[in-house]
Amino acid sequence: MVQLYYHDNKDTEENFTDDHNSGIPVSVEELSELGVIYKHVTSQEELDALAKEREYKNRDQVHLNLETFKNDVDAYNAKMKQFYTEHYHEDEEIRYIVEGEGFFDVRNKGDKWIRAKLSKNDLLILPEGIYHRFTLTNKREVTAVRLFKDEPKWEAINREQ
Repeated sequence: MVQLYYHDNKDTEENFTDDHNSGIPVSVEELSELGVIYKHVTSQEELDALAKEREYKNRDQVHLNLETFKNDVDAYNAKMKQFYTEHYHEDEEIRYIVEGEGFFDVRNKGDKWIRAKLSKNDLLILPEGIYHRFTLTNKREVTAVRLFKDEPKWEAINREQ
């Protein structure tokens, strides 16, 4: 099940994959006030029903670990830093964790980071236009299904832009 808490804001380029748990929990209700939807999905049928309900017509599956980058640590780190750059999308972002784990950080209305530690069977829907970032945990591995309303599209608009 998802773990939700405020980020401690003590992350650096060397440790951003650490938990950074401030010790202040966040409820699923608080997350939903931002338009972020969390679900625990335990079967393919549930995932398919959600996709149909929300009119997601396409999906793909991504597997991220060091082997994905042919054990090139520099390439792996560069991609993780790219994902961890604060950004938003013009479409919803939907991730369903099949295996492994990762962190999604979203900004609350007070501009504080809320960290969602997702693991197997966790599904997160981020509304369009919400600032967020992603990284793997120290386990350095995740398999996730991405759902799309139309053709797969992934254009990040970085906050500094």
